[in-house]
Amino acid sequence: MSGWFQKALLGGVLFLSSGCGLWPGGDAGGWQAAVEVQAAQLGYRNWIVIAESSFPAHSRPGTRQVNTYQPIPVVLDEVMRTLERTEHVRPKVYLPRELPMVENDFAPGIDEYRKELEVALHGYETTQLDQDSLLTLVQDAQKSFDVLVLRTDTALPYTSVFLELQPGYWDGESEQRLRSRMQRERMEKLASPTP
Repeated sequence: MSGWFQKALLGGVLFLSSGCGLWPGGDAGGWQAAVEVQAAQLGYRNWIVIAESSFPAHSRPGTRQVNTYQPIPVVLDEVMRTLERTEHVRPKVYLPRELPMVENDFAPGIDEYRKELEVALHGYETTQLDQDSLLTLVQDAQKSFDVLVLRTDTALPYTSVFLELQPGYWDGESEQRLRSRMQRERMEKLASPTP
């Protein structure tokens, strides 16, 4: 085969395989490149899940799974650093409501994990929901939006971290002010007599 044909064939395989399933560069170091590429492509309403090792595999189109071979705090720290370098999105962080209730006696290492998680969150506030609710949110998002699942080697219950991407240049307070102004102007228009 000619050189250009081999490159075109390889490029086509990589393109098609990135649409769903495992990221082709999912080796021990390739996950950082996958995060960098995906962070540039993902936008509002997309999700990133930093998943513990038993997180279910998803087969829907638009879902990309990357094996990181790293613990959740390491992967979360890298994802947060990458997102902080972008201007177009910022994460809304969700944690399973069950996580604070898991005792170290039944899940050795969970206390240390929680300390490492706190550092890796980079000061972002978190919202806690039942894990089943978080899984439902991700499944609903998969119907219309892309989801990046970063599978880790963390083997502790209820430790997955869910990031819903929000616009980086527009926050909830700005949106509320805009909606209030639109409502006020609509009401004023309805209340004023028509000439």
